[in-house]
Amino acid sequence: MRIAIYGAGSLGTILGAYLTKAALDTELINRNKAHIEALRKNGAKVVGKKNFTIPVKALAPEEMEGSYDIIFLMTKQLDNPTVVRHLKPFLGDEGIICTCQNGLPEPGIAEIIGSERTYGCAIAWGATLLSPGVSELTSDEISFSIGGFNGKNDRNLEKIASVLSKMGTCVIEENFLGARWSKLLINAAFSGLSTVTGCTFGQVAENKKSRRVCQAIIKECIDVSKKAGYTLEPVQGKDIAKLFNYTNPIKKRISFALIPLAMKKHADLKASMLQDIEKGKPTEIDFINGIICTYGRKTGVPTPANDMVVKIVKEISGKTRQASMENIELFNV
Repeated sequence: MRIAIYGAGSLGTILGAYLTKAALDTELINRNKAHIEALRKNGAKVVGKKNFTIPVKALAPEEMEGSYDIIFLMTKQLDNPTVVRHLKPFLGDEGIICTCQNGLPEPGIAEIIGSERTYGCAIAWGATLLSPGVSELTSDEISFSIGGFNGKNDRNLEKIASVLSKMGTCVIEENFLGARWSKLLINAAFSGLSTVTGCTFGQVAENKKSRRVCQAIIKECIDVSKKAGYTLEPVQGKDIAKLFNYTNPIKKRISFALIPLAMKKHADLKASMLQDIEKGKPTEIDFINGIICTYGRKTGVPTPANDMVVKIVKEISGKTRQASMENIELFNV
């Protein structure tokens, strides 16, 4: 089996290191030439919760050749139409793309390569690219949830799971889009506010003012997904909808108290969108909080907290505002 990790940045470098360590034929592909050169010269260096270095195959997109059995897509969604069309000729006869992107990218990819070749993976761990070739694993628990358009009994899902289980726990979801919405909820609340405030997930959860906004974002996502006809799936065994949805003041207080506990194992994470802004790159805000706003408009569910996150992140990205905890004062919650 020949595997490509396309867009091997912070997360992809660590995944590639684990798969290579497990003796799987894996290529790490990235447009960042300095990163590729460092990987070639020094190998992939994993630090943080795990520490090891391993030689890896690394190349630029224009150096790709032959065909792959699985391509893990880990770029930003901004260029998906162009990227997926570039990757299509490199798929083997039974080759597949498994997108590890945030949001809900699968329908758009399926339009280009077909639903039978399109699979999705929600990643429940974090990483930060510290320097070319060096990525920090910032989560204690490593898990993946995967799915596709053809239901749970799909042999390609078993193939993907056999690969990802080399790094952590991999669950095949019957209700994959429900799992996607659960991950989207977490990203919208914590990645969104991490970018707004310039803080880690743990700092967002501990501060009572930002936690209140976080709670509002979660509630909006639950309401939108329900109205859109999706059932949220548990994340790492925790039923998000049951724990954080509320219909009365008592349940609201309980959900508020649970937020720091839910983020305890991921407290050191820093939003990839915030990292993008620091590097002068565009963010995926329209595909995270923005997609909740889009579905909210379609279903008639108000999303003022998510709307404000989108507005503030775009201002920070446009350099008309700075990431700061003071931005929390702009939310009416």
